Amino acid sequence: MEEVAERAGVSRATVSRVVNGQTTVAEDLRQAVEAAAAELGYVPHAAARSLVTHRTDSVALILPESPNRVFSDDQFFPSVIRGVAGELDAAGKLLVLLTTGSAEARSRAERYAVGGHVDGVMFASLHDADLLPELMLRRGVPVVCNGLPHLAAPCIDVDHLGGVKAAVEFLLAKGRRRIATVAGPQDMVAGRARLDGYRQALAAADRRAIVAVGDFTAESGHAAMRQLLADEPDLDAVFVASDLMAHGALQALREAGRSVPGDVAVIGFDDIALATYCDPPLTTVRQPIAEIGRSMARTMLRLLEGREVESLQILPTELVVRDSA
Repeated sequence: MEEVAERAGVSRATVSRVVNGQTTVAEDLRQAVEAAAAELGYVPHAAARSLVTHRTDSVALILPESPNRVFSDDQFFPSVIRGVAGELDAAGKLLVLLTTGSAEARSRAERYAVGGHVDGVMFASLHDADLLPELMLRRGVPVVCNGLPHLAAPCIDVDHLGGVKAAVEFLLAKGRRRIATVAGPQDMVAGRARLDGYRQALAAADRRAIVAVGDFTAESGHAAMRQLLADEPDLDAVFVASDLMAHGALQALREAGRSVPGDVAVIGFDDIALATYCDPPLTTVRQPIAEIGRSMARTMLRLLEGREVESLQILPTELVVRDSA
């Protein structure tokens, strides 16, 4: 910094203000400092700069799942990450990705975030028993989440209820009478809300609910569909709470000799790329997954700037009709 100041003909304090992005420096002095820094190849020391600004210019995205789940064929996670990364990159911020699928990983993430290594933390795919978001809030860490709206932190979610009701009402309008569901995990907002939407739509039509539960994986969708066929062999439609589970359900229906949609109509939820490659192509409820990530990042950036943010943002869903229903 001394060398940059000498080359630019300014004080060390002026160099510090330019480096730390302060707006109180005259434009000609700023240009002189930037030119001198470029000539000398000067790069600010990140740790030292953080001590002055109390900012790291990095934000964590915590996914409370194992790495095997995050980096699997579930396209929800890469879509959220892509949305978050795009917004942070445009704002000149660094994304730190953390998975907390074990007690040890949660402890490491807690120490990392509370230790001041990031300016804020975003959570996606939250489960009810996860205490980490509340702990972060108590320690004064800015938090934005997807999936736990009861927290005293901004939350981004989608219209699960409306999307599922539209799907079930579509099946009813097609004349389907015995409509089952493969619900998602009931310790997650998405799992419960999608099951609630299914139950409400059937109750309004005076139909009986037929429920099996999976965990948003293809394997669980396959197992749940086999269970439904054993318990209710005359079912003629199924709403599946994720496209990945629907993929497994379609395989189970093929193995059982049931045609889709002739014998059983199938609707999923997500509209990930896999939906278009299913056999037959999957009718599904589209949720804007990448936009969840973008909205989380934009909310975090506003929070860090001290600006007002909405406590709850609900993004729209829509039914995408393909051959499976």
